[in-house]
Amino acid sequence: MSRDYKNDDEILGKAYDAKLMKRLLQFIKPYKKYTVYAILLSIIVAVLGPVRPYLTKIAVDDSIAQRDYTGLLHITLLLLGSLILQAVIQYFLTYYTQYLGQKTILDIRIKLYSHIQKLAARFFDRTPIGRIVTRVTNDIESLNELFSSGIIMIFSDVFIIIWILVFMFFMDWNLTLVTLSVLPVLVYGTFLFRKKVRESFRDVRFHLARLNSYMQEHVTGISVIQIFNKEKVEKNNFAGINHDHKVANINSIFYYAVFYPAVEFISAVAIGLIIWYGGGEVIQSTLSLGTLFAFLQYTEMFFRPIRDLSEKYNIMQTAMASSERIFNLLDNDTFIPDPESPAKLDKIEGNIEFRNVYFAYNEDNYVLKNINFKINRGETVAIVGATGAGKTSIINILTRFYDINSGEILLDGIDIRNLTKSALRRYISVVLQDVFLFSGNIKSNIGMNHPDISDEHIYEAARLVGADKFIQLLPNKYEEEVKERGATLSVGQKQLISFARALAFNPQILILDEATSSVDTETEMLIREAIQKLLIGRTAIVIAHRLSTIQKSDKIIVMHKGEIKEVGTHQELLALKGIYFKLYQLQYKDQELKIN
Repeated sequence: MSRDYKNDDEILGKAYDAKLMKRLLQFIKPYKKYTVYAILLSIIVAVLGPVRPYLTKIAVDDSIAQRDYTGLLHITLLLLGSLILQAVIQYFLTYYTQYLGQKTILDIRIKLYSHIQKLAARFFDRTPIGRIVTRVTNDIESLNELFSSGIIMIFSDVFIIIWILVFMFFMDWNLTLVTLSVLPVLVYGTFLFRKKVRESFRDVRFHLARLNSYMQEHVTGISVIQIFNKEKVEKNNFAGINHDHKVANINSIFYYAVFYPAVEFISAVAIGLIIWYGGGEVIQSTLSLGTLFAFLQYTEMFFRPIRDLSEKYNIMQTAMASSERIFNLLDNDTFIPDPESPAKLDKIEGNIEFRNVYFAYNEDNYVLKNINFKINRGETVAIVGATGAGKTSIINILTRFYDINSGEILLDGIDIRNLTKSALRRYISVVLQDVFLFSGNIKSNIGMNHPDISDEHIYEAARLVGADKFIQLLPNKYEEEVKERGATLSVGQKQLISFARALAFNPQILILDEATSSVDTETEMLIREAIQKLLIGRTAIVIAHRLSTIQKSDKIIVMHKGEIKEVGTHQELLALKGIYFKLYQLQYKDQELKIN
């Protein structure tokens, strides 16, 4: 199921959705023992609270009124014991609910991250990274509130209300009906509050999404903002978005500011009715003073869980909206499928063949058309062409980041669609122009923490590509910390590390995609020397704008608008005086201009 994620951040959701809840409960199943414990404890806690007013009634009617000091002491000890017992049970209840919440979101987060890793590149082409991060962090954290403070505590609040009503009806049903006479007003107020809060909640989420998107984009592009002196303009734009977010939150708070005092007022009215009606009954000796005293306590206790339930409503609504977004992502099936019965590939020679390959990123807008070529084991083949000719697309489909629309790509005579992605990529290393380094150290970025790559392999790979020279000059050498995206390293140093990374995996097929275009001449010479050693016995595909770097290739493929126009060696293509000849002339003239 593929889905447009454009409006995901505006999903509001119901306060309760049975289908979503059923799916969420699947994650609780492994911990149902703790769920049962938590529910049982919540029932016990719920009854211990209403017991105290009843004990107070006994203390007033049977001990204080009768001047029974011993009985009063016993009731006081019972009250103290109930408080201690409630505190102990509340501790375990909090522990189990938090444990349940943390374990559940741990499982959901792992499942979601694992799912994201399996999604194809096509998904990431159209989905903002910030939105994916929000799913794995904020949305899942909302579910933690649902499991730890929502579902179980809703049980607790409902049980408290039930137990209060049981005790109240047991003591005096007439006074209970008087107390509950204010409920219609409370129910109407709660309904109105939910409606208004739902609307304000939508506004808050919308403006929060705007704020997050703006921050992500403009922090990422901070260097562009600074170079063009746009700080003041962007600050004013941010201030406007931030102001809208503030107004939305204030509007949301306004409804809480009205609702909670309204509940307090209704509670006060109920207490007034109890004092008026119950006091009259006491004067007429048809109601005991202890019962009246207990009812006053019950009324105070009765409205407290109602206030809490209104808060739980927001937790439920937030969690349902978050779970809908999470399950939308989990249900996304933008995958590159592995075959049901994959071909076995224990070792490869490195022969590659493209047969009548057509490929489009979007529907029938083909970026590769009728591609046919063959690369024999150990050959170095260069692919050249203008920007947008389809060079990088060939790499994308060879590594199965995308699947072709028609045709065949063969590896040692086996269609790569008959191989698992992991089996295919095990034998291929790719060095890109835009190097990505992870937070960690130099050693972990070369070996990628792979268990089969020893430190000796990492050091040898670094020596072969010339990276060892600058690494040995660093204070901590291979243990030197690498900041996010390699911010403390130069472009050339990052490129050398990426070469060492590719070679540490000892690939049979090496792909260089504009790999030397971002390094200086001295570094490029180091890399060239290393490449000449490394390409021996390996199949290599080199994509390059600098034609001087590919003149010794066994074969050069010239592409233009997604089609192969020329194939041959450097000298053969120059003799043709076609597209390659024109590209070579242009670069030669550029070099002459630079020299002059």
